[in-house]
Amino acid sequence: MSGVSVIRHLIVRNPSYRPGMDLTPQLDLLVIDCPDALALSRFWATVLGWGTEDGADERWATLVPPGGGITPDNPDGRTTLAFQRIDDWVEPTWPGGAHPQQMHLDLATPDMDASEAAVLAAGARKHDHQPSTNDGFRVFLDPAGHPFCLIRA
Repeated sequence: MSGVSVIRHLIVRNPSYRPGMDLTPQLDLLVIDCPDALALSRFWATVLGWGTEDGADERWATLVPPGGGITPDNPDGRTTLAFQRIDDWVEPTWPGGAHPQQMHLDLATPDMDASEAAVLAAGARKHDHQPSTNDGFRVFLDPAGHPFCLIRA
């Protein structure tokens, strides 16, 4: 780890950085592959109550969280979701299968039933496989087939 300290020290001495500037990378975007970026961004914007950046199209779309995303003008912004079209998209399978999921999103909610109704109205599908034994979480699929969970907050 001594190499990390040396690299940080050298970067901080670069005159374009302010003295004492935190150089720890921030998670800016979580980019999700899909067949239609605009359609999937609209689903997630509805579920999360966020906006979609101007200029979004079927190839690339970024959501705008409350307070805005991380930018040079908004370094304290929030991590957000972006979507990119993959021409040979294959829907993930869960659990297991030929195209297993690589990640999923967990959404905390104080009211599982109300949140379930909302995500279903937005276009989600409830997965047939519900592994929770105490209803602590429920598994859904977004319109592109990505699994996600509602988690009891």
